[in-house]
Amino acid sequence: MKKILKRIGVILLIVIIIGVSGFVFVFKNELKTLNSIEKIDDYTLYTMDYSGDYGFDDFLKTGASSDSELVDFVVKKLLKGIPVKFSIPNLGCSTFNAQTREGDYIFGRNFDLTYSPALFVKTKPNQGYASMSTVNLGFLGFNESKQPDSLKNKIITLAAPYAPLDGINEKGVSIGVLLIPDEATNQQTDKIDITTTTAVRLVLDKAKNVDEAIELLKKYDMHSSAKSAYHFQIADSSGKSVVVEYINNKISIVKANKTYQMATNFLITKSHYNFGHGQDRYEKMKKILDQNKGVVKDENEGMNILKSASQKIHKNENGEDSATQWSIIYNNTDLTAKIVMGRKYDEKSHEFDLK
Repeated sequence: MKKILKRIGVILLIVIIIGVSGFVFVFKNELKTLNSIEKIDDYTLYTMDYSGDYGFDDFLKTGASSDSELVDFVVKKLLKGIPVKFSIPNLGCSTFNAQTREGDYIFGRNFDLTYSPALFVKTKPNQGYASMSTVNLGFLGFNESKQPDSLKNKIITLAAPYAPLDGINEKGVSIGVLLIPDEATNQQTDKIDITTTTAVRLVLDKAKNVDEAIELLKKYDMHSSAKSAYHFQIADSSGKSVVVEYINNKISIVKANKTYQMATNFLITKSHYNFGHGQDRYEKMKKILDQNKGVVKDENEGMNILKSASQKIHKNENGEDSATQWSIIYNNTDLTAKIVMGRKYDEKSHEFDLK
């Protein structure tokens, strides 16, 4: 009897080892991704190196015409049935592009909202360009009391590639999305559908310059998130920049008249110019860039432009405390990024490299 029990115990142990080994093998990329998550700023900023593919090519075959359809895809494809919510509230942001005295082309972005824990994500898809992007973890249900510090909470961050708000890819293409207080864009043709954040992912994964980014966006029907409208500023390593807007469900491309360009939360398409808000932030950036003819000394001076347009804590239209959550400078030439959290401009920025 003892021998039989011993054999049964050995068999059970082997079965467990095989099961665990199989689980680790099947989910090795996911586990590696989750193990890479690190908190580097208490405001809060986490970093993640996304291992393996996240199925964006599969997504583009069917697309999504709403955040709920996007969530359904992500839950099935990446989260193995674990529920997640995408929630994009009203956000006020600022972007610009310029050139440094050394000849580098940079892209700056302020993200303005209520407290927003951030995740800086590096991705390298099987069929696409490597990129770095910033995700507001608040969109995935995180807040001051819920952070990606446990395995249970970390699993939700596997959805991060589908929720970027700004970023840069290995070809030197950078992009930022900004809110427009208007009715949601809802294009209805026979094209595949995409949403606001998947449009950002599309540009980062597939565009090698501004022109390709425009052509890519034209191939899809845009369905903007959270019942709001948005526009995108896109710049590349040649110094080219455009702002992509959607007017009456038709795409509008606003090219830079000079070697630099700005955007906040109002439309700059000529026929609808000035609709929205953020004109004060726009003028602050414009004044500095005009005075310097679009050339700044270095990335630190670029960060000072973002500082000038940043927002201190104030009450938004919902009575909530809102402010600039992060300021980031992407270098489209050197493929680097510098980010400052919570307007801590006097402290050392966090630096990243895509090379």
